Amino acid sequence: MPVHVNEVIIRATVTEPGNAAAGAQAGAGAGTPADAKEEMITECVEQVLEIIRRELKR
Repeated sequence: MPVHVNEVIIRATVTEPGNAAAGAQAGAGAGTPADAKEEMITECVEQVLEIIRRELKR
């Protein structure tokens, strides 16, 4: 039976850099705010693609 996805819900949690939890998640390489933003976007895209791959394997 074919599966048709009508809606994809994407959730993200963003913390402020001064937050203690953010230090553990931000990574050591983010130098500028633009770099941090690009890193966050890349991570979100990778996670969404991984979810899609898992769903396609079913």
